[in-house]
Amino acid sequence: MAKPKTLGELRAAGYRSRTVKHEIRDNLRRQLAAGETLFPGILGYERTVIPGVVNALLAKHDFILLGLRGQAKSRLLRSLVDLLDPEIPVLEDTELNDDPLDPVSTLGQRMVAEAGDDAPIEWLPREMRYSEKLATPDVSIADLLGDIDPIKAAHRKLTYADPEVIHFGIVPRTNRGIFAINEIPDLVPRIQVGLLNLLEERDLQIRGFPVRIPLDILMVFSANPEDYTNRGSIITPLKDRISSQILTHYPDAVETAQEITGQEAWLDREGAVVIPPEFRRLVEEITFAARESELVDQTSGVSARVSISALELLMSNLERRALATGEEHVYPRLCDLHMVLPALTGKVEMVYEGEQKGVEVVARQIIGEAVRKLFEEHYPAVGREVGTGGEDDTGPYSPIVAWFAAGNELAISDEQTFAEYRRALESVDGLMSLAEGHAREPHERALHAELILEGLHQSLKLGREDIDSGITYKELVKLQLLKPHRGSTREVN
Repeated sequence: MAKPKTLGELRAAGYRSRTVKHEIRDNLRRQLAAGETLFPGILGYERTVIPGVVNALLAKHDFILLGLRGQAKSRLLRSLVDLLDPEIPVLEDTELNDDPLDPVSTLGQRMVAEAGDDAPIEWLPREMRYSEKLATPDVSIADLLGDIDPIKAAHRKLTYADPEVIHFGIVPRTNRGIFAINEIPDLVPRIQVGLLNLLEERDLQIRGFPVRIPLDILMVFSANPEDYTNRGSIITPLKDRISSQILTHYPDAVETAQEITGQEAWLDREGAVVIPPEFRRLVEEITFAARESELVDQTSGVSARVSISALELLMSNLERRALATGEEHVYPRLCDLHMVLPALTGKVEMVYEGEQKGVEVVARQIIGEAVRKLFEEHYPAVGREVGTGGEDDTGPYSPIVAWFAAGNELAISDEQTFAEYRRALESVDGLMSLAEGHAREPHERALHAELILEGLHQSLKLGREDIDSGITYKELVKLQLLKPHRGSTREVN
């Protein structure tokens, strides 16, 4: 069936106008009744944030999402467009997307008055009915609402008292749609005041114009908690006019976070680069460890982008090794994790004690905590019986510790071929036999062997020295006696 092209055809088709909030409410009710998935791609909010958003929309509320960085606030707001009709009729070439049955602009009203049922209409797709603005201190009222355009007045020979000399801002141009403001506290207070009428009276006032333009719009916002952002705050009258405040959060479960990372990270690489699920979980545990660290500023948050960037960097490191070694299949190693440091150091903010230690030292410590957790899930606790490797050692790790106590060292790196990497691990007495009980495939056994060594290091039974891309495990006491030299990172704890 052909879509109406004039006002008369639209009336004949039985079209009825609805406000945008009523439209969203109707479509949301239909989706809920049909059991459709709401906000696809938004994970971990099924029983917390999404019900809050649904309730706000059913109540026809403007709302704000309040939460730390990297909690999918902007993505959730942008997904609201799916609750709009596929397209709606508007008067042709009108700036404010005028409803043909009830135009609000002077141009639209004149068009209907002059052309009547022959007034031309066009159809606006839902994607064009969503606009957003990142709040910054330099945003002006003219940007958001509009201002008098002297050039338009001179060109058309109109006085400044004529409403047609107004150059409309981004908000009125989103009439009959959804308008989002991200990081609303960054708007200076006098600009926030300019939004009060929009939220309460639903009208637009520009400068001293006596005319008021009623707008049909859903206003949504996002913000970080006030104790995080020192750049500004939301003024109390504006808070009062935002009907619903919905708190977002980070995923509670590692599995959910892992699914989010897998969905968002770019992993489509050439070559046979393989990252097993267990190692992907380890990458996720690094982010969880950062969120629990006392050296990280938790009021600023640890974004989900940390895991996403870390997994992408890990993939790149494996891709680089595959190209350098020519191996058919490349699997991750724990010594690859030093290459994910940029994902942490660039996104995690430290408290004073963390800054004193150094961001890279803290990042390595966080990675170590995540590896320790994985080690403790698979292997028995490292007890006091594991010490010098003497006859009094009776634990499962005693042959390994004894091998290092005899003066042996193990050097591995992310640049070795797998054959070189495995031979190095096999040289340690008792290491591969202990790993064989937890992994069958050669790559998995090698990874578990390295996991055992790192677990012993984290339990203060082995020393570890990091130089460039290489890791050397030594007897802890021997390493403590060595003098650090330039270009190396020594961990002797």
